[in-house]
Order: sequence, then C-alpha cells, then structure tokens
Amino acid sequence: MSDASLNYLNCEKGFKSWIMTLDHKRIGVMYLWSIIASLFLGGIFALLIRAELWAPNGDGPGLMPADVYNQLFTLHGAVMIFLVIIPSIPAALGNFVVPMMLGAKDVAFPRINRLSYHLYLVGALCLVTAILTGGLDTGWTFYAPYSTTTQTSVFMAALGGFILGFSSIFTGLNFIVTIHKMRPKGMEYFKMPLLLWALYATSVIQILATPVLGIALLLVAVERLMGIGIFNPDLGGDPILFEHLFWFYSHPAVYVMILPAMGVLSELFATFSRKPIFGYKSIALASVAIALLSFFVWGHHLFVSGQSVLVSVIFSALTFTVAIPSAIKVFNWIATLYKGSINLAAPMVYGLSVIWLFGIGGLTGLFLATLGTDVQLHDTYFVVAHFHFVMVGSALFSFLGGVHYWWPKIFGKMYNDVQARWAAVFAFVGFNLTFLPQFLAGTQGMPRRYFDYRPQFEMYNKWSTIGAMFLGLSLVWTCWVLLKSLRSGKDAPANPWGGVTLEWQCQSPAAPHNFDEAPEVGDPYDMNLVAWSEEEQGYLPVNPMPGNPYLADMRGHNS
Repeated sequence: MSDASLNYLNCEKGFKSWIMTLDHKRIGVMYLWSIIASLFLGGIFALLIRAELWAPNGDGPGLMPADVYNQLFTLHGAVMIFLVIIPSIPAALGNFVVPMMLGAKDVAFPRINRLSYHLYLVGALCLVTAILTGGLDTGWTFYAPYSTTTQTSVFMAALGGFILGFSSIFTGLNFIVTIHKMRPKGMEYFKMPLLLWALYATSVIQILATPVLGIALLLVAVERLMGIGIFNPDLGGDPILFEHLFWFYSHPAVYVMILPAMGVLSELFATFSRKPIFGYKSIALASVAIALLSFFVWGHHLFVSGQSVLVSVIFSALTFTVAIPSAIKVFNWIATLYKGSINLAAPMVYGLSVIWLFGIGGLTGLFLATLGTDVQLHDTYFVVAHFHFVMVGSALFSFLGGVHYWWPKIFGKMYNDVQARWAAVFAFVGFNLTFLPQFLAGTQGMPRRYFDYRPQFEMYNKWSTIGAMFLGLSLVWTCWVLLKSLRSGKDAPANPWGGVTLEWQCQSPAAPHNFDEAPEVGDPYDMNLVAWSEEEQGYLPVNPMPGNPYLADMRGHNS
C-alpha cells in the first residue's frame, strides 16, 4: 500500500521534472495553466476591442488606428479558438481524468502525450512571435486571397496553426486508443462515463478533420513563399477553395469545442442532482451522431459565396439534422434534473448556466441554417452573438464548471464555494449583457469586424462593452478564488461531491500512478454506491471491494 501523503504533485521536484514528465496528470495541469494564461491574453484583446466600440468614431480617429483594430480582433479570435477553447476540456481536463475514469495508470502513449503538450507550446510561441513581428490582420479564419497578400506575419501564424493541429491530432489518437484498450474488466462501452463517450467522439473529429485545416494553412504558406496560384485569383487560384477547406475542418471543430463540454455537463448533472443520468444510451449515441453529422454541414458557411441553390438547400437540411442529437442531450439533462436533490455548488451553477446559453446559441443557429434568413444575417453581429453563445457561453462555462468540479482532485484543496458561486452568477450576467444586445444589433444590420459603426447602434455597443467589463472582472474573481485555495484552502477529501466515476476512488491529490490496485467498476451514475461521511467530510463507498486500499488510504490521508 502506498504512502497516502505522496502524490503526483510532490513526488518529484524541479522544472525539468514537470516539462519532461510522462504523468498524464502533470501534463493536464500544465495544459490547464497554459490555457488560463491564453484565456487572459485573449480576454485583454477582447476588452480592447470593446473599448474601441464604446462609441462611434464620427470624424475622430477613435481609440486606435483601424489596422491595429484589425489585428486585435484577429489575435483575439486566434488565441481564443486555437489556444483556449479547442484544447481546454480535452487537453487539460481530459488528460487529467480520462485514465483515472478508466482505472488506468496513464494514457496509452505517454510520450506522445508529452509531445502533444510540447507542440502546443511551440504553436503558441509561433502565434506570440507573429504578434511581435508585425501582427496578424486576416481574421482568425485566414481567408484568401487577403491572407496570401497581406504584409503581416501570416506565415508565422499559419505555421503555429499547423503545429497546433498536430498537437490536437496526437491528443485525439491517444484518447481513442486509451478508451479502446485500457478499459478495466467490467467496463463495457455502455458502462463508460458519458465524458468518455464525448471525448471519444471528439477525438474522431480531431483525427479526421484537423489534417484538412493543416493542409489549407500549409498551402497558404507555400503560396506566400513561392507565388504559386492556389488561392490568389491574380495567380490563377480560387479563394472559395480555401473557404471550403477551412470550414470542412472548422465546423466540425465547433463540436471539438462543444462535445467535451456536453460530456462535462453530464457528469455535473448526475452528481449534483444525486440521480442516475436519464437516457444514458441516447446521450452516448447522440455524441457519436453529432461527430458524424458534423462532417456534412460545412457548406452553410458558404450560402452567400456563389454555390448553387441546390447545394445550399442540401447543406441547410443537413445542418438542421445536427440539432436533433443536441436537443436529445438537453432534454435528457433536464429530465435528469427533474425531482433531483439538487446541490447548487459552483460547478452546478456553471452547468445550469450552460443550459440557457447553449439553448440560446443552438436556437439562433437555426436562423443561420435557414437560407432565407442567413442571407440577411450573414456577416452581421447576429453571427458574432450566436458564435459566442455556443463557443464561449457553452464551451468556456462548461470548462469552468469542470475545473471547479475536479479542482479538489487536481490540487487536493477546497475553494470557497460561496464566492465561486457568486463569481459564476456574475459571469453569467456579464456574458448575457455582452452578447444579447449583439443579436438585436445584428438583426438591424450592424456588420461584424467593422472598426466603426452608425450612431443607431451605439446603445447596443455600450451595453456590450459594459457586459464585457463585467464578464472580465468575474473571470478574474474566479481565478482569484481558485488560486487562493491553493494557499489557504482546506484539504480536500477523496470524494467531496459524491461522484461515482472511478477518479473519485483515489486520494486527493492522486497518487503518482493513480491506483495501486484496480478499482471496483460499477454503474458510473448509481448514486447509491456512495454515502456521506461526517468523519471524512466527504463521500465513501457503501460496499468497498475487499482488498481495495481506497478506505484505508483515504482515512489515513484525510484524518
């Protein structure tokens, strides 16, 4: 039996022990801090954008020159998409919890896992270099032909995106093999936690779609260096080809961001309602359905690009089909909550927020999937609001909910839950105050990406800017609450929330190799398997498996 005081955080010391580690937990933690740093960088860009849009410029110069504004919204999008939202749940939380949910000691390929993080750092360094060596003004989409002719640092940014793509592919490959080959005895596919189903489906998208974006960015770089006419019409290229290649990846990438968030929500709703998840199989299969359908809907981004009406009608119909499995998940979550013994802890507040945010984001997406309305709303602030409700509202709030949920397991400390809940509420209010007015501005014709705007849109932009400031302060408050717990928080019990999945069957923080013996596998959502212990101030198994060191280790560690 291992020493309960020894954990993955203190088993080795020094910078080298972290950067060269093969431990999935340490890699997950490094991803977590990197993503938080990127989040604040992208958030600063967002606040600068909103400050410029506080009021129309009129005849004045505004807060910043127009070219600086173009660079800011480009870098905001690139940092938030490629360095924050896409890797947030899979790379940070997924790396930490997936092997533990499987009762395994690590992922299938630890060295490839470490390489994934190193590639993430190199890709991030390329984006930072692009910022420092001329900036980037193409928009985060890198649309041709402008991306092939602008004098800004497109090559370095494209190289960064190309490298980050490999990081994403390697992470997806690792998860697929890990979930296939390292499930413990008794854990059949339909006994897996729903987070594993979501990450499995996400990994399929990462492996199949990411190479297309990598090739597109590589072709942009080649065209810039060699003058080959691929996308630039002046050289005989076709810029619409780039749009097809970009969105063939980037719309499935939407589900790389949202599917893991859905997996986190399933874990939160089951645990904090103290009920088995309603419609387990339908939620699991809905994840697979979303992943498959995501490859057939990219054309709805090109309704106004000149593609044929027939093709547009087909893509419109296919886009509507994606709403079906998404709705199945939402309805099943609500059914799970119905008559549940709901605990409004901070993770649950974030989870409940996402139902509203994803509902608004999903329903407004139907307007953009409809040919007649999309023509009117295309490239307006309606699209900006819809995108942020789905990506930031749903994906980022789910990520924050997951961070609060697994924080005691990751660092072995409990945070101030009251303050964390209030920070979550303020973030929710700030988010809605930021983006709901943008729906109204978009329906009235305010174009996105513009440096200036007509005076009739001023009220909407003022509310958006106030909301953005409110949201930014809420996120700073959240970060302060979590960081404060590392210094003065109470030691966390092994299972503070009453989760039934296997990661709660090891000490907090986890031992270097997670489990000394294979943990007992049961129904991941049978809340009767654990019961509250006043002595431990946490949950313990009702019938622990004989020889399982869980009880002894936990009581020794937390006494």
